[in-house]
Amino acid sequence: MIDIDVLAGLLGGHLVRQRWFAGGEDEAPSCKVVTLETLVEGPPALLRVLVEAAHGGDAALYQLVIGVRPAGGHEEFLSGRPEAVIAMDMETEMGPALVYDATADPELTVALVNAVVPGTDAERGRLVSTESTHTSMVFDERLIMKLFRRLGAGGRNPDAEITRALTMVGFANVATPVAEWRDEVNDYAVVSEFLVGGADGFSLALTSLRDLYDCRCDPEEAGGDFAPDARRLGAVTAKLHLALAEAFPAVRADASHWAEVMEERFVHASLAGIDPALVHAVFDRLRSVLRAGMAIRSHGDYHLGQVMRTDAGWFVLDFEGEPGSSLEDRLELSSPLRDVAGMIRSFHYVAQVALRERAEAIDERIVSLSAAWERRSKYAFLEGYLGVEGIGALLPPGELDQDVVFSAFELDKAIYEVGYEQAHRPDWVGIPLAAVARIVGSV
Repeated sequence: MIDIDVLAGLLGGHLVRQRWFAGGEDEAPSCKVVTLETLVEGPPALLRVLVEAAHGGDAALYQLVIGVRPAGGHEEFLSGRPEAVIAMDMETEMGPALVYDATADPELTVALVNAVVPGTDAERGRLVSTESTHTSMVFDERLIMKLFRRLGAGGRNPDAEITRALTMVGFANVATPVAEWRDEVNDYAVVSEFLVGGADGFSLALTSLRDLYDCRCDPEEAGGDFAPDARRLGAVTAKLHLALAEAFPAVRADASHWAEVMEERFVHASLAGIDPALVHAVFDRLRSVLRAGMAIRSHGDYHLGQVMRTDAGWFVLDFEGEPGSSLEDRLELSSPLRDVAGMIRSFHYVAQVALRERAEAIDERIVSLSAAWERRSKYAFLEGYLGVEGIGALLPPGELDQDVVFSAFELDKAIYEVGYEQAHRPDWVGIPLAAVARIVGSV
């Protein structure tokens, strides 16, 4: 239907426009089509493509689902989505054709889930997110399909693997898996129950801050006080870590190894105005910790956007790890405090985003309230986390060592955020840079 070589020549420019592409936007990768499979003959036709993209000396395997329609039609679903278009008039067996990302097409998303999961009998589909390593689509408001974009080199997708394992040990705060699309090498997609009426944690926290700024009262007096939710989220997080320690083998932690990994990330970072000696001092303190607790499979990219609150409580999403990290790094065992630090960093992020919304209306009272909200949310989360029976067995045994390990992971996360913002949202880089300065300044 489509000339593979012509398609490969177009996919480099397409990939760099996608959020889930890990290579950045500076240079289009060289692409090789590994697999081209027709899922629906059409028109519109639905194709599944595995493409190897070489960028900067590295190569990664990506999954695309492609729609093919006769050229010349006005497709409303592509309005405002130029990044979804691969070619306006590619020559195909059906003649000149519009070739595009099929996840933008409600008709083809339904065809995709019904082809991949026979018996689903979905009738309506909608795109809900195009995250850094996957694309999510909801069907009939009862199922959600997560299509993995960057595939592991001969390994399973961490999200699919961890969700399966957590379900098996009885952890109830993940969406129930319904079906999987996989083979002996890769996980391609998972279909789970859709959490009806859920709201993501970042949106809830942002609403709380808006209410606080409007009332200009102390955080505990605001109608949208986030602390009770933060406390419950802390408890769910601790239960998650206990379940992960049960589902996967946990080992005694090696703080020196963590420090080496963090130092390596720092070497490649660009931190304007930050004294490198202060950064090294934080990681040197981590090396001095002899009893660092346990190393477990962790979430790896834990923040408010990765949790959802429903009437049944908090649910944890997306166990794929940091989008900019390799599969090997995302599978490595780590401290539970890595996830804790990630969530605490998220409280800072949402507070800063809320301040940016006020822009010209910011005054000393608003800045003070922002800091108070962040502090209150942090302490409530930690109270909920540390209050769960058994969690102490996974952590460093002393408060001082806990603080040292936590600070190192918080700094490492902020350094990662600096690189991410420099690549994707340069005007936001001041948020993690301020965090780096605060953390190293407290040592």
